Amino acid sequence: MKSFKLNDGNEIPAIGFGTFQIPADGSTCTAVRKALDYGIRHIDTAVAYFNEQEVGQAIKNSEVEREDVWITSKMWLQDYAYEDAKKSIRTTLEKLDMDYIDLYLLHQPYGKVTEAWKAMEEAKEEGVIKSIGVSNMSPNLWNKFVPEFDSMPSVNQVEFNPYFQQKELREILAKDDVKLEAWAPLGQGNSSLLNNQTIVDLADKYDKNPGQIILRFENQEGIIVFPKSTNEEHIKSNMDIFDFKLNEDEIEQIRKLDTGKGIHDPDAEGVGEFLLSAYDVHEND
Repeated sequence: MKSFKLNDGNEIPAIGFGTFQIPADGSTCTAVRKALDYGIRHIDTAVAYFNEQEVGQAIKNSEVEREDVWITSKMWLQDYAYEDAKKSIRTTLEKLDMDYIDLYLLHQPYGKVTEAWKAMEEAKEEGVIKSIGVSNMSPNLWNKFVPEFDSMPSVNQVEFNPYFQQKELREILAKDDVKLEAWAPLGQGNSSLLNNQTIVDLADKYDKNPGQIILRFENQEGIIVFPKSTNEEHIKSNMDIFDFKLNEDEIEQIRKLDTGKGIHDPDAEGVGEFLLSAYDVHEND
């Protein structure tokens, strides 16, 4: 498995498996087991996905050793107050049934962000989290919060695909060697993207499907990706991107597809309030 080195020295698998919107009715456990069977060693979950427990079960029931799997989870902004954040970390460890988390992120950049970050820094010092990072931080939000942190995030997980390449944000992150992780790396199945003529022509040239071309482009751009699918063939094909390499002209062709716009605007008014009301991670406590 290819990997990238984070700014804290840890090695993170370059491609993983996302579990967003996979139900915790056995579906998550099944999908993660399939991903592990196909060699994926990076699983992304979150408190607000409500499936951490099934992710942990899938790994425990597999033949893969815990230390060979990179597990990412994320704290929900409902728990950003310092004491709540410490409890949230413990709860995630309990649900996963693990002694440590490889990467823990602040899921949304609103509210008591600096208090939550302090709790995560302390958990990292204790060894129960190996790497810490943030998610959905635009350039404005990054510049608002990160200067208040005592340590630099290792990762910023944001929307990224050929139509939205986050150029300004990547310039900011590069200064401190912060890696960008892409959610929706295939544009959440955007038919326009998957049928874009540039992408289709490259797929024909390399005897790959459009999704594989997109993922390979992102990999060569240094982006960590974790496409989500419950389809066994898609899970398998999403891993099959390392037997070819796009040349610089082809990379540049895809770079030109950038529109500078995504489907989610973290800077929009009221986003934090809306998200806080949309998910109650303690509803069943």
